[in-house]
Amino acid sequence: MSHKTIIQTPDAPAAIGTYSQAVKVAQTVYLSGQIGLDANTMQMVDGIEAQIHRVFQNLRAVADASGGSLDDMVKLNVFLTDLAHFAKVNEIMATYFHQPYPARAAVGVASLPRNALVEADGVLVLQD
Repeated sequence: MSHKTIIQTPDAPAAIGTYSQAVKVAQTVYLSGQIGLDANTMQMVDGIEAQIHRVFQNLRAVADASGGSLDDMVKLNVFLTDLAHFAKVNEIMATYFHQPYPARAAVGVASLPRNALVEADGVLVLQD
């Protein structure tokens, strides 16, 4: 079995539970869910647009810390408390990701930690 490496960066919010920001096994990096927390203040940013941007910025920071980038994302999961925001996620996501886009799921949920409006996690496969 491959050795696992814990990925941690101060450029993304510190884990607020019993998890790591990401875990790397061989060339695969599993990114934990990110919500719209500002890494410096650990406070939620206001509004859906700001939260979506912060989620992708936080994922990018963890991806960078793993030695990869959002371009290495092969699977993205997005959780929304209101699926009416799905079009806004698509619009903002296009500013962080390039074609070919990762596989993705978008799921409506009843609630998220810290009353977040959006959360996303993902899987990277790093290039050799």
